[in-house]
Amino acid sequence: MTSYLQIFSTFAKIGAFTIGGGYAMIPLIKNEIVKKGWMKEEDFPDIIALSQSAPGLLAVNISIFVGYRLKGTMGSIVATLGSITPPFLIILVIAMAFTGFQDHPLVIRIFQGIRPVVVALIAVPMLQMARKSDRTWWMWAMSAATILLVAFLKVSPIYILIVTIIVSYSLVKYRESRKRRDLE
Repeated sequence: MTSYLQIFSTFAKIGAFTIGGGYAMIPLIKNEIVKKGWMKEEDFPDIIALSQSAPGLLAVNISIFVGYRLKGTMGSIVATLGSITPPFLIILVIAMAFTGFQDHPLVIRIFQGIRPVVVALIAVPMLQMARKSDRTWWMWAMSAATILLVAFLKVSPIYILIVTIIVSYSLVKYRESRKRRDLE
């Protein structure tokens, strides 16, 4: 049986040792919760989708979901506290220590050096999830088009989601009506 201390310490470790937050935390969260047997690897993409659909920080939403699954409401509270306490304390110390050094060239170079690592930490789990999903050529084309529209043409993701929902809903309705006609 998983204890509250185990939940807190696991999410505290995730919060303390992940730079960049959000998507950068996904590989560490996945590794920890799957390794501990708290969740199956094939369930993880669903957790990401649920966590993204809820308002708030991705890592906090994941911790809420996993904590609730393990120990109910109290588990979600403990997991959330575990995931937010270390970053809060780290940022507090950084803010107090670096207030006078924020424009120092060394500090600027350190943070510029961290950026590529954060990009890689975000890209790797996304590529892993994409490889494991059953995708058709049409889904890959939609993914590529979305990347191009958002990254290069600066189209709002909201518009893309609205169009995707409308098109997907229309396709489902069309297929259902076609299937009914074929059965008759």
